[in-house]
Amino acid sequence: MIYIHVPFCRSFCIYCDFYSEIAADGPMAKFTDAVCEEIRRRASEIEDNPRTLYFGGGTPSLLPISSLTRILLELEACGHGGPYNEFTMEVNPEDIVQKGLPYVQSLNALGVNRISIGVQSFDDGMLRWMNRRHNADQAREAYRIVREAGFENVSLDLIFGLSNLSDSTWEATVDEALALNPEHISCYQLTLDGDSRLAEMLENGEYEEADDEVCWRQYYSLCRKAAAAGYNHYEISNFAKPSFEAVHNSGYWQRKPYVGLGPAAHSFSGRSRSWNSPEIEGYIHTEESLSVEDEKVETLMLALRTSRGIDEEFLFANCRQSVIDSLIGEGALVKVGRRYRIPEDHFFVSDEIIRELV
Repeated sequence: MIYIHVPFCRSFCIYCDFYSEIAADGPMAKFTDAVCEEIRRRASEIEDNPRTLYFGGGTPSLLPISSLTRILLELEACGHGGPYNEFTMEVNPEDIVQKGLPYVQSLNALGVNRISIGVQSFDDGMLRWMNRRHNADQAREAYRIVREAGFENVSLDLIFGLSNLSDSTWEATVDEALALNPEHISCYQLTLDGDSRLAEMLENGEYEEADDEVCWRQYYSLCRKAAAAGYNHYEISNFAKPSFEAVHNSGYWQRKPYVGLGPAAHSFSGRSRSWNSPEIEGYIHTEESLSVEDEKVETLMLALRTSRGIDEEFLFANCRQSVIDSLIGEGALVKVGRRYRIPEDHFFVSDEIIRELV
């Protein structure tokens, strides 16, 4: 598994605190040089036959085709080229509309076989408030272009849990997303941390967080509608048509090793985690070992985010019997075969359930 972080945006969303810089030709060229050098330097860390490649950000669709081609050729020269089982590219709707069908066809020709579109909402008022650069019509047009280019594995990103997002507006967005019939939907509840503009607004009293009741209601509205449309709720925030679960992201939840390349990217070897410092060139790679206890907690936490759940032997070996019995009695844990999982009707409070177990 290979992840490449593309740290560029045209503007910054009100809620985002990921590392990113304003896009410009010079920094993007320096970024490409730095990533190619890092590939050569860390080639031995990449598995022999990486199954997945994921370009995330930031806004990867700002990256010129020439830069993307250079990075892919560098991976190939180091023995880690495609074709990949899953090659995902995150894109913003306005880039797809501006660059048009030829750009998306070029992505297809380079081996990208999964597109993740950052729609977030189909309501223009919400999009303006989020400081997104696209409007609802551009999101629809971007989806049409991606389909015309031949992509048969498309994911849409949506966001809920904003205090100014009404239930009716949210449900209209969900209905429209489902009507488009993408293979995958990722849906995230707004979180406020870090240095985002919205976190600053909260601190200054300019914004009030949505209460748990609103978030719960919007989350389970999505769950019901997605199930009725034939989607499998395979992870707390992710829904997929049968056989279209994200291979790369599923690897994270199963604690499979991955190499993260680029500024601020994170990596995982199985026994240690490492990360790059947030700067375009000359970024520093830092590593820390995980304790046995860290590994146990991560295994439990990540597995219980998924519908697959955790192996019963691991659960009973690492958690108190009394806590397990209590959660089973409450219906917060259910047994499926030789595994235990959090049922969908308790997904919204999964953090609390996991805290009780660890």
